[in-house]
Amino acid sequence: MKIITLQSGSNGNCFYVETDNVRLLFDAGITGRQAELRLAEHGRNIRDVDALFISHDHSDHARCMGVFQRKFGIPVYVTRKTLNAAYRYNNLGEIRNVNLFKAGASQQFGNVVVHSIPTPHDSAEGVAFVVEDGRHRVGILTDLGHVFDGLREVLKSLDAVVLESNYDAEMLRRGPYPEFLKRRIVGDGGHLSNDESAGLLSETLQDEAASKRLQWACLCHLSEQNNEPELARRTHEELLGDQLPIYVASRYRASDEMEI
Repeated sequence: MKIITLQSGSNGNCFYVETDNVRLLFDAGITGRQAELRLAEHGRNIRDVDALFISHDHSDHARCMGVFQRKFGIPVYVTRKTLNAAYRYNNLGEIRNVNLFKAGASQQFGNVVVHSIPTPHDSAEGVAFVVEDGRHRVGILTDLGHVFDGLREVLKSLDAVVLESNYDAEMLRRGPYPEFLKRRIVGDGGHLSNDESAGLLSETLQDEAASKRLQWACLCHLSEQNNEPELARRTHEELLGDQLPIYVASRYRASDEMEI
């Protein structure tokens, strides 16, 4: 299984997951042209993608789903509440191939299963995703709200994870955001901090079976104002030591190819 983060942050999110015979995109918060070019840099043709999954209605995840569907012919998988909300907040245009699923349901593509996990993020009906191909499981866990019941168990079941690490608590406290926005970010419907993300991974690695299974973590959805890539990485490495390779998804470019 191969994973490429095409971009991640409040300026747009898109993740690519590939197995032997299935190619999937998660979220469409970047332009179709950006997605096409960044996949081409890795020798992939976006028109070969089998499905696009949308995690929630916020524009940095959903705004270009219509373009992806019309321009590249990619079927869109989304919950009804997310689709309705995304239409209210974004100029999606016509989407001709929409497949509705219920939050918590799974979709199958040959031997690949995509599980959706409801999250408490402050959206219409947010979900995170786990992709499994019969051998490995990778999580696309972003915009989580808070460390909700069941999240630790999901992490313990994974071979690799793309995990949000949105903000540094001190940078947020001292930063320029208005107080209502700071409260939203740290609240139950907001985002995970560097410390929370690192703590989750540390707890996961304390489980013997999980520590043998988890191969790497890629930190995603870093705030431009309230975080820095090296700070996020350092926070994790100070707690985890050399137990786990840590990557950081860029807000501006595609990652290297990551494999499990």
